Amino acid sequence: MFILNGIFITFEGPEGSGKTSVIKGVTEQLLKENYEILTTREPGGIRISEKIRDIILDVEHKEMTARTEALLYAASRSQHYEEKIKPALEAGKIILCDRFIDSSLAYQGYAREIGVEEVFEINRFGIGNNLPVLTIFIDVPPQVGLNRVFSNTRKVDRLDLESLAFHEKVYEGYMQLKDRFPKRIKFIDGQNPLEKVIEDTLKVIKEIL
Repeated sequence: MFILNGIFITFEGPEGSGKTSVIKGVTEQLLKENYEILTTREPGGIRISEKIRDIILDVEHKEMTARTEALLYAASRSQHYEEKIKPALEAGKIILCDRFIDSSLAYQGYAREIGVEEVFEINRFGIGNNLPVLTIFIDVPPQVGLNRVFSNTRKVDRLDLESLAFHEKVYEGYMQLKDRFPKRIKFIDGQNPLEKVIEDTLKVIKEIL
């Protein structure tokens, strides 16, 4: 199925919210319905950005400053958008991206306290005004998400190791973004069974397809 100019959808949520599993389930269903889907992630998605991801998330990089972190995310995002997302949009595909600019606004802008507007500006330099048309926020309490992270098999990264207070502040940041972009950011209850979360997410996505 060809979508004129493509549709850019991003997924956000606290650590351990289950975004990756939800994206996988949503992708499988949309492919069955003959939509052209591109899945990707941030930081990463392409060779250069994956290398930046390794730097950002390395647990050994404890000395990294908040501004360095924000600039690295923005640099990764700029390359990712130009090299992978933009061409896919021009080809009429549906892009499902695991994290995007809202993560930087919530984590670095709000929780790191370097300023949401400041982080917005450095990202605007990198990607212009190219925001997603829809952002799915998989909503779970920070403590629940962290419990999942430390009880499953995925590799723990530098941000996972931040304090609960930090993750709670990230969550507060997302709440502010929800108020700022109410038409774009849609919340899905991530404490439901995975099948229900996927079903609810698909319902929201289908409204814009």
